[in-house]
Amino acid sequence: MASDMKNKLVLDIHTHTIASGHAYGTVRENALAAKEKGLVGLGTSDHAPGIPGVCDPIYFGNLHAIPRTLYGVSIYYGVENNMQNDGSMTLGEPFLSRLDYNIVGIHGGPCCYEDQGIVKNTDNLIRCMANPKTFFVSHPDDGWFPLDYESVVLAAKEYGVALEVNNAHVKHPWRKDCLKNIHTYLELCTRYKAPVFVGSDAHDPSQIGQFEEAIALLDGIGFDEGLIINNSEEKFRSFIGFESK
Repeated sequence: MASDMKNKLVLDIHTHTIASGHAYGTVRENALAAKEKGLVGLGTSDHAPGIPGVCDPIYFGNLHAIPRTLYGVSIYYGVENNMQNDGSMTLGEPFLSRLDYNIVGIHGGPCCYEDQGIVKNTDNLIRCMANPKTFFVSHPDDGWFPLDYESVVLAAKEYGVALEVNNAHVKHPWRKDCLKNIHTYLELCTRYKAPVFVGSDAHDPSQIGQFEEAIALLDGIGFDEGLIINNSEEKFRSFIGFESK
């Protein structure tokens, strides 16, 4: 992979604001940071209900109040949704239909999900991936919630869903078998030509566009940049069907 990949990642679509309850910037502060990092697009994807301290669902229903362009940066409306033990998500309709994209993630501990074992965890995640608004899976790398990665990658290929290489998790791999699991599903994504995206998971404006550790990992394995969704705004828009809105 070319060494200038950092300059080719032009959107950060997994970011959080104060509406998530444990993040520390506003949409405008994040957008300004995106401009300063040279990004062309910013996806705001606050945590859905279920995480302590988050906003009410109506927040996501009114994201259209945010201008589509701030400081010259394109703004996309998203959510980081929570998978539940029955395979449903904590934010559903009518709110999902008002968003550009849904990111589904497993958030355990005192939050939204308890480990159901590898078979049920995998089935639950695939059920969430099958939702027509789900285009992304956040950090599917936590070994405390084991997954059958081959099944997940094949489902990602089938449903048009990109798995995340989460920069924050690569930088601070405190989750069980985090780096090992990332390598496992990236190898499978290469084999099956399944899409991925690189996310900062920013919880402060200073973290917007921080992709360095994830890029180093991808460079180290020679990952095919053609499979990366957020290195082209045109590719990203096509992937989420934005032009048809």
